[in-house]
Parts: sequence; structure tokens; C-alpha cells
Amino acid sequence: MSPDTARRRAAVVGLGARARLFTQALAGPYADRFELAGFCDVNSHRMAVHNGWLADAGPGRAPVPAYAAEDFDEMLRRERIGLVVVCSVDRTHDDYIVRALEAGCDVVTEKPMTTDAGRARRILDAVRRTGREVRVAFNYRYNPVHSAVRELIAAGEIGEVGSVHFEWLLDLRHGADYFRRWHRDKANSGGLMVHKATHHFDLVNWWLGTRPESVFAQGGLFFYGDEAGRCRGLARDYSRAHGSPAARDDPFAVHLEDSPVLSALYLDAEAEDGYHRDQNVFGPGVTIEDDMAVLVRYATGATLTYHLTAYAPWEGYRIAFNGSEGRLELLVEESTWTRPRVPASTSAAVLHGAEVDDTVGRTGLTLRRFWEEPREIGVATGEGGHGGGDARMLQDVFGTRVQDPLHRAADAADGAHSLVTGLAANRSFETGLLVRTRDLLDL
Repeated sequence: MSPDTARRRAAVVGLGARARLFTQALAGPYADRFELAGFCDVNSHRMAVHNGWLADAGPGRAPVPAYAAEDFDEMLRRERIGLVVVCSVDRTHDDYIVRALEAGCDVVTEKPMTTDAGRARRILDAVRRTGREVRVAFNYRYNPVHSAVRELIAAGEIGEVGSVHFEWLLDLRHGADYFRRWHRDKANSGGLMVHKATHHFDLVNWWLGTRPESVFAQGGLFFYGDEAGRCRGLARDYSRAHGSPAARDDPFAVHLEDSPVLSALYLDAEAEDGYHRDQNVFGPGVTIEDDMAVLVRYATGATLTYHLTAYAPWEGYRIAFNGSEGRLELLVEESTWTRPRVPASTSAAVLHGAEVDDTVGRTGLTLRRFWEEPREIGVATGEGGHGGGDARMLQDVFGTRVQDPLHRAADAADGAHSLVTGLAANRSFETGLLVRTRDLLDL
């Protein structure tokens, strides 16, 4: 079989900023294995922007055929698609995943796999019915320091794990961004317990090799939103930042014109769908939480205490594993402080803590075995996004498959196991009660 006929035909649905990771991979280093044969989005301008970027990278390249969202099924048939990459708004993931599976395609989906239990059951049923594959893009599994944690625990360096303490901090730039865009509406994203923490709950499931059984949680909107903004004197009188004098000196505003990527994908696309990527974080309409505490018990008997804060002065996370033979501690300082209004000099749409060079902190992994001096575990971080996790994940998803003793590839069942902790936390927020995960998803 010739290289051309051996290539699988791939499509990407949802052409926002995150999709660029996949379009560039499919059209670049993995073009010998895949032909990028379809784009699908609610906004034709965004698809044209991605085609422009691909043309800049490969002059003379023919544009990827672009289809409106309502023509998704037609795209699959006409372009003979074998693999679909889903990067759309979270609440739409299940629809595209199931339709792709039923059309005979395999799927790679951005996290979270979906936003509620009914949608998750629909995906799992479609996987069983069709026999096709769903891979969830849990890039944090591929970060070298996270892989080292998995190896140390699996090797028994701290014995049996009894408890995990996990604190994740989003800074005033990255954290605020979830309150400017579609994520601010819980119906779209499931809130940060689903959209963001699905990464973290998946890591714990993977590190410990177990699944969650019960969840108790408390959370609320403490810092962002119109009421909190008025109470603390942080509110400014604008609905969106672009063109608003009131937003010019607001450190919480994002200025789309500062970023070529945001300008191209969103500011210049507004005429078509009216979506504003730069809403006021202290404006009305925020229905997600910004401060969340969660207690989880796992099938092994281990417990997790987890806290997510979306308004911290620095960005990063602290994790400690208490075991029967010692303790393992991880500290990652992606930023030591938050610099306001940093123009995006890279291709990224939003600057995370680690992408502002003069504020980057440190990464430390410490093994503390009983009766021994602490030992620092050296781990080289990788190049690229998420500590090198993005590049390693792409290689695993699109490259030649090799045996992985760490089992980093995540399927639909993994996606559901990570999702159910966040769903149970959301239910506990509402009821004030402990929630058994099997009552939401019997996996």
C-alpha cells in the first residue's frame, strides 16, 4: 500500500484556539499518517483562519474543506473521514462523538469528554454498540513529572497510598479567563469541577490505579460575578472589554487586540455569530463556582482532599501522597505572581503562568521515606505546552503506537471515571450531601 492510500482521513470539529494543537500536528509532523480532510464549526471565519495558518506553514497547500455545524454528517460521508477530533464547546462533545462513532469513525476528544451523566452514558453505549475507539486528550498524563509520580507510586516507594492532598491554583490571568468566555455558563462547561478538574481527578485515578466511590463537596462563587464585584469595589461598567473605556485599565479584562490569535479567531469572527470572548468577569451571567473543596473516597480505601481556587496570586499546584512507607510531595510553580496585561508574543491564545518567562517558578518532587533523609527526584521537564505533555500526547495519539508501561492512553471509560468525580461534586454543592458515584454513573 502506498503512503497516500495508507493515510487516514481526519476531520476537526470546533475550530477555536485549542484546535490549533491538533490541526498543526495532523498537517505537520503526522501528515505521513493522516490527511487533514475536513473542518467543521459554527463559524466559517474561524475555519478560514485555521486554513490561513496552515497555508502559511505550507505554501501551496490546498485548503481543508470547511463545513457548517449542521453539515457534520455530510462531511463525514463526503470526505470519507476515519478519525474525528472534537474540540467544540463541552456540552456538544457527546453529539459529535456519538455521530462520528455511528458513522464508523474513531474519535479523539478534548477534555472533558462531556458535561453530564446522561451524555456520558450515551457515549459509552455508542462505544459498546459500534466497537469504535474514543481517546480522551488527557495531556497531563504525559507530563514527565506526572509520569515520574506514577512510576514511584507503582514501584512501591511509599507503600500503599492512604491519602492524597491536592491543591490547584489558577492565577488572576488564567483563572479569570474562564469567567470571560462560554465556560462561565455551567450549562456549557459543567463548571470548573468538570471542565478543569477533570484533568486532576483523572490524574489521581491514574496515579493510584483506582476509581472514585463517594464524593462530598462544597463550593461557590466567592470572587467573580456581579455581586462579588460590587461588594469589593472591583466591578467596572462594561459588558465586554473591546471598545470600552471602562475596561482600559481593568487588570481583569482581556484585550483581544493584544493577541493576534484571539483577534483572528474571535474579534474578527464576531460579525458571524455574535460571540464575545472578552466578557466582564464581574458582570452578570456567571453560573460557575470559583472556590471548591472536595473530599473523595476511592475503591482502594484511599481518600483525596482537593481544592481548586480560580483567583490566586500565583499559578501552580501542590500534591502530597501519604503512604504506608513514606510520603511523596510535588510542587509546581507555574508562576510566582501575576503580571497584568501581558501581550501575547507567542502563538498561544491565552498566556498561562508558565508562559510568562520572568514569573516562572520551580518544580520539585521530593520522596520522604520513613527513617530516611528526604530525596529530591530530578525530572527534566519537556518542551512545549503542559510541561511537554502536549507533544508526548500527540505522539501517542497520532504516531506509531508502542507499548506503554505507564498506560497513559485514556479511553472513554477513563473519561467517564474522571468526569464522575466532578459531577458528584456538583451534585453535592446543590444538595449538601455525600454522593455515591454509582448513583450517577454505574461504571
